[in-house]
Amino acid sequence: MNTLESARPCRFRPKGKRLAPCYTFRPMFEVTKKATFAAAHFLRNYDGPCARLHGHNWTVEVTVRAPKVDPMGMVVDFMDLGAAMDELLEMVDHRNLNEIPPFIEVNPTSENLAAWFHQELERRLAPKGIRPHVVRIWEMPDCSAAYWKE
Repeated sequence: MNTLESARPCRFRPKGKRLAPCYTFRPMFEVTKKATFAAAHFLRNYDGPCARLHGHNWTVEVTVRAPKVDPMGMVVDFMDLGAAMDELLEMVDHRNLNEIPPFIEVNPTSENLAAWFHQELERRLAPKGIRPHVVRIWEMPDCSAAYWKE
């Protein structure tokens, strides 16, 4: 995200002028792909209804960033990103997440699902020189969790 914290001060400033700070920003491209899956889960050691087995129609949203595009004019080919996502969706779609590693031991929260998708996509996309920036998991239309590395 372009913020003043990530900006670099300008090198040129007219002498003797009192100006507000001048900042330049690094251009960045960003592409996002979404997919959906249906899965059940329950939360261990949770005091509430989510401790019981229940299901969601989840949405996974993957964003990739790059400072420039490739010779074709792309950050990433949506087909490549979709193929990697599809491999993971096949593992979770219409399943009980609590029965799938690592969720046999790790609570299948939206936060943990986002981290898992990010780590798995990072591994699958690395040979193509692609790294996910952020993965957001939507458990419901108004509830999501995201994972990224700074």
